[in-house]
Amino acid sequence: MPPSPRTGGALDGLALGLASGAVSVIDLTAPLSSATPVLTLPPDMSPIPRFRLEELAKYDERGSTSYQNGIHTGEHVGTHFDAPCHWITGRDHGDVAAVPVTRLVAPAVVIDRTEQCAADPDFLLRREDIEAWQLEHGGLPAGWLLLRTGWAARSHNQDLFLNADDTGPHTPGLDPECARWLAEETPVLGLGVETVGTDAGQAFAFEPEFPAHHYLLGAGKYGITQLQNLHLLPPTGALLIVAPLRIVGGSGSPARVLALVERPA
Repeated sequence: MPPSPRTGGALDGLALGLASGAVSVIDLTAPLSSATPVLTLPPDMSPIPRFRLEELAKYDERGSTSYQNGIHTGEHVGTHFDAPCHWITGRDHGDVAAVPVTRLVAPAVVIDRTEQCAADPDFLLRREDIEAWQLEHGGLPAGWLLLRTGWAARSHNQDLFLNADDTGPHTPGLDPECARWLAEETPVLGLGVETVGTDAGQAFAFEPEFPAHHYLLGAGKYGITQLQNLHLLPPTGALLIVAPLRIVGGSGSPARVLALVERPA
C-alpha cells in the first residue's frame, strides 16, 4: 500500500483548507482581450500596444490536432505587474525576471475608498488616511497595500475606465506625500490598484510627476494594476499570489493575481 500522506504541516493545513472550502481562492485578474482598456500616452511617447491574438492553427491544415496563437501585447496591459526598472528612479533595482519569488507571495490589506471615489474621481489617498486605518486594523504588512476604489466596475469600457476630458484622465490614486511615505517609511512591498496605473489620472501635474511610480519603484518596490474583486477581500488577512511572466529585461508583465482568504468560522 502507498504510504499515508504526511499530516500536520503548514502546507497540509493549507491543502485541507482549500479542499474543504475553509480557504477560498479569489481571482483578482481582469480578463485579457482586445477590448482591455489601455492607457493613452502623450504624443511624445510611443503608444502602448493593445492585446491581440494571432491565430496560428485551429485544428486545420496549419495543425490538425492543435489550436494555438501568437500573443501580441504591451507589458503594461490589463492586470499587470510593474517591476522597479519600469521607472527611471528604479532603473538599478531590477527587471521583472529578477523579482525574488518570496516577494510574489505575501500578505495583503485592503483600504476601501469606494464612497469617496464615487463622489470625487480625482480622490487622493493621504498618509493620514492610512494612519487612521491602522488605528482600527493594525500596522501595514511586509506585503501589499490594495486600494479599493470601485473603479473595476468601469473596466468593460475604455472611455469610462480612463475617464478623460480635455484636462486629462480623472481617476483616483495617491497624493505625493503618501507615495513617498509608503515607499520610504513602511514595510509594504508594493501597491495594488483597480485603475489603469498605480498613479492618479492627474499625476502628470504632481511634484514629482507620477509619484507612486517615482517613489515606490525607486525604492525597489512594485505595483499591480487593474485588479478586480477587491470587494471580496477582508481589510486584513488575505494572502496574495502575484504571478508575472519571468521576462528577461522586462519592465513588467501581464499577471495572474490570486488571493487566498480564510472563510469566517
